[in-house]
Amino acid sequence: MSPLEARKIIDALANGIDPETGEILPEQSTFNNPQVIRALFVAAKALDNAERRAERDNSLPGNAGRPWSDLEDQQLLALFDAGKPFQEITARHGRTPGAIAARLVRLGRIKDRTDVHVRSRPPNSPDAAR
Repeated sequence: MSPLEARKIIDALANGIDPETGEILPEQSTFNNPQVIRALFVAAKALDNAERRAERDNSLPGNAGRPWSDLEDQQLLALFDAGKPFQEITARHGRTPGAIAARLVRLGRIKDRTDVHVRSRPPNSPDAAR
């Protein structure tokens, strides 16, 4: 059963409807108990949160959340010191821009995470002189 199918069943029950027949559940049904209804709405919300989390995780680069190796640190510093574009660095490492910037701070190449964004602007940009 998919989470979407489970969500449809939970929503139906929480709204007092038999998910198989579409009929209104009898008043004496356990599913019409206020505590059960609240629990079903909590379960529905948890499924929504899990689905959003899965979508977010699927949209992250491949190395997001993984530990950095010494070799990867060396490669990062080499690319950064060579003046490679920030987008190229993030793509090569499979990391988010925030992760790259945070790592550069940790490795002492920049003072603040925002420094990397100033550096990545074209030389004639008004913000590049910061």
